[in-house]
Amino acid sequence: MSLRDAPIGVFDSGFGGLNILAALHDLLPGEDLVYVGDSARSPYGSRRAEEVVRFSLEIGTWLVREAGVKMVVVGCNTASAVALEALSDQLPVPVIGVVGAGARAARRLGPRAVIGIIGTERTIDSGAYQRALGERDTVAVACPGLVELVEAGEVEGPRVEAILRERLAPIIEAKARGLLLGCTHYPYLARSLRRVLGPDVVLISPAEETAFDVREGLISLGLDNTRGHGSVRFWCTGDPEVFRRIGTRLYPEPLEVVEHLDLAVLASVWRASA
Repeated sequence: MSLRDAPIGVFDSGFGGLNILAALHDLLPGEDLVYVGDSARSPYGSRRAEEVVRFSLEIGTWLVREAGVKMVVVGCNTASAVALEALSDQLPVPVIGVVGAGARAARRLGPRAVIGIIGTERTIDSGAYQRALGERDTVAVACPGLVELVEAGEVEGPRVEAILRERLAPIIEAKARGLLLGCTHYPYLARSLRRVLGPDVVLISPAEETAFDVREGLISLGLDNTRGHGSVRFWCTGDPEVFRRIGTRLYPEPLEVVEHLDLAVLASVWRASA
């Protein structure tokens, strides 16, 4: 198999990266895609940075050595914020994260616009989005618990809106022009966010922008595959049936088959590559 025919690897701490996978599948229909959801160790947002880096390197190494991918897409804001440099240094394929793409989309609102940023504790504490936005006026707020709401299927209703109103109070007070969704789970809360923030606040999701980055990267390297219809293969480190059930609710198409990826295998492949 030529490198052009190799798949693209996408990973996330769980289910959030499925919206990036969907954007990639729409924009690059000829590409084979391999998705890994680290559901056994999710969420990453409250993990120590060293743990997130190790988990990311384990999965990235497996994607390259065992799945044979030609590019790794870090479909997790927390991993992009704290592990992107390590992944880029240690993997022999291009690595693309979501932070730069999200910040670029936010900058389109103009230099005077106040940008709200919401994310996991680890993402916000890393300051990655704040640095990427440079001198722009930002209000960054950590939102623990939202990932769990999405994965439980609770994305609308009075309780969800009350939680969002409490978490987003500093952003509402600052009269933000845009809200950067610094976690791949958060687009699933879009309807509730619009009810809380009103119609004038622009919701900024990095998914589509990341897909464009991937396409440009592949074209520049001569690795883009323009054949008919690519495949999508799903792996998870937790219970495949649970992942299939929840993933089917979040992904545009049913997840017919989800394969199990053992944590011991991930660790073994990573250690063998060191």
